[in-house]
Amino acid sequence: MEQMYNVSSNPHIRDKMTTSRIMQLVVIALLPTTLFGIWNFGVHALLVVLATVASSVFFEWLYDRLMHKKNTTTDFSAVVTGLLLALNMPPQIPIWMPILGSAFAIIVVKQLFGGLGQNFMNPALAGRCFLMISFAGKMTNFAVFKSSHAVVDAVTQATPLAALKSQGFIERTSIPVKNLFLGNIQGTIGETSALAILIGAVILLAFKIIDLKVPLTYIGSFAIFVIFYMLGTGKGFDVNYLFSHIFGGGLMLGAWFMATDYVTTPITPKGQLVYGCCLGIVTAVFRLFGGSAEGVSYAIIFCNLLVPLIEKVTKPVAFGKGGKK
Repeated sequence: MEQMYNVSSNPHIRDKMTTSRIMQLVVIALLPTTLFGIWNFGVHALLVVLATVASSVFFEWLYDRLMHKKNTTTDFSAVVTGLLLALNMPPQIPIWMPILGSAFAIIVVKQLFGGLGQNFMNPALAGRCFLMISFAGKMTNFAVFKSSHAVVDAVTQATPLAALKSQGFIERTSIPVKNLFLGNIQGTIGETSALAILIGAVILLAFKIIDLKVPLTYIGSFAIFVIFYMLGTGKGFDVNYLFSHIFGGGLMLGAWFMATDYVTTPITPKGQLVYGCCLGIVTAVFRLFGGSAEGVSYAIIFCNLLVPLIEKVTKPVAFGKGGKK
């Protein structure tokens, strides 16, 4: 008996998880660190978040309207971009600056390159770096109001990473690792509490939005580099110094929520491991040897540019090819 096959165009695998559903889950996963940042820094932080998200959605709608394209605001990707950009802002930044950053992120980095799925770097981080280059003073001013919960007794002191870079970790003087983990420190709205970020990461893992390859290789390779740096410079192994680097700054937010961006991450399993290692090494080099105490944003953008090469090198060999002739 002749067997009949129903042939259809690829891809043949179907999944109920839509783009909008994925983006909605990312927003939900970002809520713990967002709410903590608002509680930590006050009403102005809330205004920054609302203005940045709303303007990102508006600029996406406006571009679609002007270019006579289908309205893509319903896929929630603009909401995610706006929220991530807001979480990377200092809590007292003038509202118009993150709005300008969202215009750059949505129109220049995302839409001009074809929209969702075509951008060559993370739009939110591109927006942050644009603002860092344009308004370095405001973007590195982490002073908070005395009424804020964060660092009430140290309103204008250096950020934990800046202090760590200049003097290392000094017992009873440096900010305790516990404070870095819980979030009672200065920094951007969404990067201060490693605990809140990890709660969001658990949500992403539970719904299988991300896996552990990129975040763990990123954090792991960064930690190994810092350990070699401590031993090589004669500092000796200091667990407080190591975890201050891991929990301080934007490493945790970047590793779990921005380095895992589908569009700018390699699709090959080996490529994801290589990508994570590159992120860890570049971040460590920027932090330890660069002029700035931070380096996550620039490291992720730099490694985004390496993704096509990483995918080319780690592309699996097709069955039947590559063998001996």
